[in-house]
Amino acid sequence: MPRAPVKKPAAPQQPSVAVALGAGGARGLAHIVVLEALEELGLKPVAISGSSMGAIIGAAYAAGIPAAELRAQALAQFRDKRKTIARLMKARVGKFSDLLTSLGSNPVLVDAQLLLEIFWPDAMPARFEDLKIPFTAVCTDYHDRCAVNFSSGPLAPAVAGSMAIPGLIKPVEMGGLVLVDGGMVDPIPYRALIGKADIIIACDVTGASAAHRRSAPQPWEALIGAAQITQHTITSEMLKSDRPDILLRPAIGRFGALDFFRTAQILDAAHNVTDDLKRGLEKAIERV
Repeated sequence: MPRAPVKKPAAPQQPSVAVALGAGGARGLAHIVVLEALEELGLKPVAISGSSMGAIIGAAYAAGIPAAELRAQALAQFRDKRKTIARLMKARVGKFSDLLTSLGSNPVLVDAQLLLEIFWPDAMPARFEDLKIPFTAVCTDYHDRCAVNFSSGPLAPAVAGSMAIPGLIKPVEMGGLVLVDGGMVDPIPYRALIGKADIIIACDVTGASAAHRRSAPQPWEALIGAAQITQHTITSEMLKSDRPDILLRPAIGRFGALDFFRTAQILDAAHNVTDDLKRGLEKAIERV
């Protein structure tokens, strides 16, 4: 009798990964390097979550924008300091004359959705449902003092709300809620990804500054820095109770949250995450 053909053993299935990108202002540009590293390893996230800058970059990547294009976009936008500042001025909702005519008005407050035009490539989808990868934007409900996660409906207002840093960016009103910076309550939103993938990767850019930076901060730097101190404290407490499978911390301690004009240096400094990710994946795959 002829032998039955021998069946080849099925190739082991690659575990799925999901990625949480945290808050951190300009430091959050390091998330681009994390996405580049995933692409280098041939890994496509099955889900992404983001707070603040992490929401901006995460939504763009979920829309199908390759990491290399996000890098090129960031470098191009912040290469010309004068042009970028001019665009920021156009995004203002306040005027300097308000200081004389309206008590308590902020002349440098900017519109979050107009600000998105600086960070996002052209032709971003209008709705979450049009994204190529499921995405969750984490915001803070200003009045109820809690996190609000958006994964459906209009995309730009949700991401704008997630990046609305109090005092710098106007809060976003959406669905009867007043939304401000998601990093205030969930600086690295890995919990939003629980159950969505075999391996959850989180990128934390809230860490302490380098020890040699001891000069007094400028006023705006102090405002953002104080928020980051809070974010770092929240993150530390979150990690005591549960942790993502892989926690990445780019070596960007010497940069401030407003160092957008040092984009190239931030991206270069963050390359430690590539090896950290590879090592973390080896251990995580063994556990899975």
